[in-house]
Amino acid sequence: MHFADFLAGSLGGACGVAVGYPLDTVKVRIQTQKQFSGVWHCIVTTIEKEGVHGFFKGMALPVTTISMTSSVVFGTYRNCLRCLAQIRGVGAPNTKLDVFLSGLAAGVAQTCVMSPGDTVKVRLQCQMESGRSGLKPKYSGPIHCLLSVVRDQGVSGLYRGALPLAFRDGPSFATYFLTYSSLCSLLTPEGQNEPAWSAVLLSGGLAGMSGWFVGTPMDVIKARLQMDGVGGERRYGGLLHCLSETVRSEGPGIFFRSLGINCLRAFPVNMVVFAVYELSVRVLRSASEKPL
Repeated sequence: MHFADFLAGSLGGACGVAVGYPLDTVKVRIQTQKQFSGVWHCIVTTIEKEGVHGFFKGMALPVTTISMTSSVVFGTYRNCLRCLAQIRGVGAPNTKLDVFLSGLAAGVAQTCVMSPGDTVKVRLQCQMESGRSGLKPKYSGPIHCLLSVVRDQGVSGLYRGALPLAFRDGPSFATYFLTYSSLCSLLTPEGQNEPAWSAVLLSGGLAGMSGWFVGTPMDVIKARLQMDGVGGERRYGGLLHCLSETVRSEGPGIFFRSLGINCLRAFPVNMVVFAVYELSVRVLRSASEKPL
């Protein structure tokens, strides 16, 4: 097992969160709250009611936990690739199917680690109360939110959106890594072992956009299940019930309402993620290969 990939993935993921968190907050709010007519309306309303701070609600926990989840994603992906190559024989190159399956495994693998922190993040992002409005927020911070969910719904409450999260991240990361790998190969001249930084940045940004194009519909369901019951009685009985009720009441277009902002956020975020990841892997492997 190559631990450089786990460490490099954690560094890349943490940097990605710092870059993309404000737009992630806007995305979550327009997915779960009907008061916003669109992205710009949500941004303006958030600034008016909460100030710039409103875009960063719930960020502390994701920055802490994303290192773990990104570590699982990148570590699982790279090690699955190596295992699939070894099955074919020493020195066998990975196929596009290998990349797709490894990305699928990586996306599903992170679900159990990511779900609790993601539930807390979504609930804090959707709190519109602030000192400006004179209303006391339900959750005072990440730890209070985490403990409140466990108290009210048990530990299972932290995993309410785990199934749609797995359905989102499995296909999404399969597409994500396949796009990145394919574009890097296409943009790297024959005989060059590693892609140039321009190829890494462009491939990473486009890979992020392609992953969200696949994952956005299930992302909407995940967020709604995570917020279900916060303001009173639960509305949804589960994934399929939430899916059918959402289509019935709002139409299928709701699943792509946040696609634009997801893609807008994904390009710079994943440029940073892959740049930091590739740089970290190269430095760590170079250090490990130096003679003592």
